[in-house]
This record gives sequence, C-alpha cells and structure tokens, in this order.
Amino acid sequence: MRLELKILNFLLFTSILLLFSNCERKEKVKSLKLGHSLDTKHPVHLGLEFLSEKVTEISEGKLTIKIYPNGQLGTEREAVELLQVGSLDMTKVSSAVLENFSPTYKVLGLPYIFRDQEHAFKVLDGPIGKELLTKTEDAWIRGICFYDAGARSFYFKDKPIRTPDDLRGMKVRVMNSPIAFSMIKAMGGSPTPISFGELYTSLQQGVVDGAENNPPSFYSSKHYEVCQYYSLDEHSMVPDVLVISTHAWKDLNQQERGWLMDAARQSVEYQRKVWAEGVKEALDEVQKAGVEIIRPDKAPFKSSVQSVYEAYEDDPEIQSYIKRIQEVN
Repeated sequence: MRLELKILNFLLFTSILLLFSNCERKEKVKSLKLGHSLDTKHPVHLGLEFLSEKVTEISEGKLTIKIYPNGQLGTEREAVELLQVGSLDMTKVSSAVLENFSPTYKVLGLPYIFRDQEHAFKVLDGPIGKELLTKTEDAWIRGICFYDAGARSFYFKDKPIRTPDDLRGMKVRVMNSPIAFSMIKAMGGSPTPISFGELYTSLQQGVVDGAENNPPSFYSSKHYEVCQYYSLDEHSMVPDVLVISTHAWKDLNQQERGWLMDAARQSVEYQRKVWAEGVKEALDEVQKAGVEIIRPDKAPFKSSVQSVYEAYEDDPEIQSYIKRIQEVN
C-alpha cells in the first residue's frame, strides 16, 4: 500500500512539474499578428515572410509573427485603425496613408523628390528615415522599417500617357493622400480616391480612366487585363512602411524589440533584391499580355508639378525636410 502511495505521489509531483514547465514555455513565447492586403506573390509579402522566419530564428522561437495576407483582416486603412486600438499588432502601409497621421510623411510623396533609387535608399536608411518612423507615435503607430515600393507610373485603359497634357480631364485613381491629389491636379487630371481592392472593378466599369502604381502591383493585381498602356514616367517613389501598434511595442521587452529590429533590417535587404526581380518579371509579363510600355520624357512631368512644391513654401518643417533630402548624396 505504501509503495502504491509513493508511486501515486511521484506521478502527481511529476505531472505538476510538467504542467508548470509547459506554462513557463508558453509564457516565454510571444506571437505578433500581422495583416496586410497584398497578394502572397507580391515582393513586399515575400519580405514579410522573410521577416517572420528571421524573427523566429533569431529569437529561437520565443518571438513569432503570424501573417494574414490578401486583406483577410481588412483594407489597408482598416488595418491601421485596428493597430490604433490594439486589435492588430503589425501591418504594411504605404507612407502616403501615413500622411493622414503625420503631415511630415508628405515629403516622401512629393513628385520627383528622389533623384533615383539609390538616393531614395540613402534617405530612408539614414537619419531622415529614422526620424520619420517615429513621427506617428502620437497616433499609436510606430514605424519599424521602409520597404521598397518602387516607382509609381501611370496606366490607362484606352489612352497612352506621353505628356502631362494627356492627363487633362482624365479620372485617375489615387491613394487617399493630399500630395497625390495635388500632383494629379497639377498635371491636369482629376484625382479619384478608391480603395485598391475595388480598383479592378472601377477600371472595368469606367469609374476611373486609369491609375498609377509600381510594376509588381500593376501585374499582381491583374490591372493589366483592363489597362493596355503603362507609361513609366516614375513620378514618385512612395515607400511602404512596416508599422507596429504602440500597444504591441510597449508589450515587448528590450530583447524582444532587438530581435524584431534585427530581423526587420535583414528583411529590408532581402526585400529590395526580390523587388528588383519582381519589377523585371512584371514588365516582361504585362508586355507578353499585350500591354504597351511607354517610356516618356520625364522633364515635362517634372515641370508640371512645381506648384506642388510651392504649396509648402510657408511650411518650415516640410521645407526643412525637402532641403535635407536634396542635400543627401
């Protein structure tokens, strides 16, 4: 009887130890929920997958990121709102959308603010980029890093865009961005804000005549099935921003934040390589599908948007950022 009692006590003691051990392991694992509206083949999604893998690897499984693509958790704007209330931890958002939360982000959307891709990377990777990432904290959003979203250009259903005059009277889908509105108006077009998920149908039905975006997005969205002309005027290089809810950020300790930032830095390098490959593939594929690729003279486009810059002559903060960006070599 005593032997049986000892065995029972031993088994009970062992079970309690295993229970506490399992609880301890669970407490050490944190999982962040990341939602976005892009297709799983999109270069930015591939960068986010790399981020998730690296976070798990660096933290040895103590910090993980679960990704919900294809708008499963809502549109880009809805995802940002979920971040603000703490219902979602992370998302990918265009810097143009962040203009609505921090006016300083406008500077990144100014047409032709960057001389080329190399110039853009130097700005975003340097002090200016680091400053901007913290500018939305008052809105419960913190920037983690910038992802390459390439150069945005015009695509239209029935009309090739060779000069700004070709945009006159045309309805152009734009993001909900004051800068984007000003730019299209300066070129003579009519800016029309429509969510990206509704754009394909809007193009089909003639709600808008065309839109503007980078090659991978033009291809992955299948907008090339509706629009037969793609004009590479490359009027802006609006980056994507990986953002985290300040609620989630505060819940991470210093070590966990370090893991996340290290993984993010590595994912930026990876995503830029994937992006370059994606641009080439996208242009090749849309051409095969019958899209006419136009490479217009950019000078007239640059001249047409000077009024966008003039509108900020009385804004000392924006003027300061413009000057600093232009001085980056």
